[in-house]
Amino acid sequence: MDTDHLNYSTWDCKYHVVFPSKYRTKRLYGELRRELKDWFVSLTLQKGCRTEEGELMPDHVHMLISIPPKYSVSHIVGFLRGKTSL
Repeated sequence: MDTDHLNYSTWDCKYHVVFPSKYRTKRLYGELRRELKDWFVSLTLQKGCRTEEGELMPDHVHMLISIPPKYSVSHIVGFLRGKTSL
């Protein structure tokens, strides 16, 4: 079993996160798709998370993220959406 450790706890929290582009427009393709993949991986590492799996569809994103218990899922997803929308 693949578990991670904090000071006094052992955890294995993985979340399947799906979020669409605005109005489900088909914007995620070509060069933008390759850049977004790198951004998502680097942003999750910035918060101490790990991207287990991910897939960029033309109008939405699927990610399996391992998030430490010290962060809420909504905090991490809000961080990812906010930084990649810029």
